[in-house]
Amino acid sequence: MPDFNDDLRLAHVLADAADAATMDRFKALDLKVETKPDLTPVTEADKAAEELIRGQLSRARPRDAVLGEEFGDTGGGSARRWIVDPIDGTKNYVRGVPVWATLIALAVRGEGPGGGDEVVVGVVSAPALGRRWWAVKGGGAYTGRSLTSASRLHVSQVGRIEDASFAYSSLSGWEEQGRFEGFLDLGRAVWRTRGYGDFWPYMMVAEGSVDICAEPELSLWDMAANEVIVREAGGRFSSLDGDPGPFGGNAAASNGLLHDRLLGYLRR
Repeated sequence: MPDFNDDLRLAHVLADAADAATMDRFKALDLKVETKPDLTPVTEADKAAEELIRGQLSRARPRDAVLGEEFGDTGGGSARRWIVDPIDGTKNYVRGVPVWATLIALAVRGEGPGGGDEVVVGVVSAPALGRRWWAVKGGGAYTGRSLTSASRLHVSQVGRIEDASFAYSSLSGWEEQGRFEGFLDLGRAVWRTRGYGDFWPYMMVAEGSVDICAEPELSLWDMAANEVIVREAGGRFSSLDGDPGPFGGNAAASNGLLHDRLLGYLRR
């Protein structure tokens, strides 16, 4: 199996740089906010963090491709592609809510089943919460302040949907996809529901504090880092139609034991 530990160490360096940039402007009274064509906000901190990450990658991994939320896809011919969301949870960031994170992942062509792309490294760094999570293919998933001060993550062992804690981001999007009734039925069936939102539910699944989570519409940069962390913690991550990985445009994550039941409620 290829060793991606050097890439993991680089991802931590990238996250450190992004944390410094984003925290410097968090709650700034003169923070500049624009509206993108899809009507979502973008701040100067989003752009600065992604530019920092791209700049360091151009020096450390000049042959690798980069896909980022703010500046698109570059170097598309490479078999290695870094996938970056400089601030996942920009609306929280704008309003001073500390639940946001920088998501950094590396996907490699031919590493997945059947020779498809597979995410092999993922780092999720939430500096306003003082938390960071990461994983490398075959090496497990961890949380802590640094590579040398960390604890290993394991998903829960809850095996009944009636005992499950279900997390989601919001009510929007489910009806447009024809999945709203299933979403409501799932909410009635589980023990508990909470709308934590963005990256956090996936990290809670990896930690075992939440058992299942799902979102109806996402981009690859919203999911890539989360996917490998959930997988390496012993869970499952797929599209709502059951396709493994973060490439299906939406997400279902679980402790594995509950995944088929989760998909049964949320398929069209």
